[in-house]
Amino acid sequence: MNKLFIASFLLALFIATPIHAVEKADEQRLDEVAERGSHVMPFDLEKTTHTFSKTDTGGIQQVIAKDKSDTEQINLIRSHLSAITKEFKQGNFSNPEKIHGATMPGLSELKAAKSGQIKIVYKELPDGAEVIYSTHIEKLKLAIHQWFDAQLSDHARHAIPGNHDSSHHHHE
Repeated sequence: MNKLFIASFLLALFIATPIHAVEKADEQRLDEVAERGSHVMPFDLEKTTHTFSKTDTGGIQQVIAKDKSDTEQINLIRSHLSAITKEFKQGNFSNPEKIHGATMPGLSELKAAKSGQIKIVYKELPDGAEVIYSTHIEKLKLAIHQWFDAQLSDHARHAIPGNHDSSHHHHE
């Protein structure tokens, strides 16, 4: 009887726990990340939304202008994401490190990945841009997911978790 109670309790706890919940960083951390981010990201965080969608092969990072007619923000988004895509393909993750710190979850694994182990593709969207990360190496998929969770936590004011079936998603 006692084992049944414990098993039932654990099952209820598991069901009640959100699977994709990401703990928001404290207010001081959010302020620090936004300040450091303003020196790395050229677009206005208040005028954009970051979406991080985990996928079976990695993830999709999107930055979208809140105002679809704000061509200045859209161009800044595209310029930045295009540039970091090139850097990431070369294993250079110095910009996320400047914003989030060297101990950011998933970052060391991404930096250590060999050329070609992670496919990184930049695509323009009508209201911004996206970067698609894909790999078949489980350790690197996990690193991408951890990295996305850390970004969601640190950019909680300006980022949302996404759904990989998003209307902005373009098939590879």
